[in-house]
Amino acid sequence: MSTPETSVRAMKISEFQTKDVINIVDGRRLGQISDLEIDVRQGKIEAIVVPGSSRFMGWFGGGSELVIPWRNIVKIGSDVVLVRLEGLHESQGDGEEKLYIERQERNDRRGF
Repeated sequence: MSTPETSVRAMKISEFQTKDVINIVDGRRLGQISDLEIDVRQGKIEAIVVPGSSRFMGWFGGGSELVIPWRNIVKIGSDVVLVRLEGLHESQGDGEEKLYIERQERNDRRGF
């Protein structure tokens, strides 16, 4: 797993969540980080989660989420997180729509 470029050595989750996420492929603002996927066995962040167009609906299962693998983060700046998103696909489950970036390897996280 590559490490994004950053001048910061440590950061609180609350500080991370206030940063805008920008796709460097098309310059689009994707939103702010709402959640993290963490591999608790290895103590690593697997992905960041950005709510879809309706954050309120996302809390109740009616919205969509963008799950961005950590390897797609290019740089963590003071105000923004730059990501590289080339292709998206949709997945539905549990009444909630999620947009995923293809992962190089899929791990079953239900075993935690």
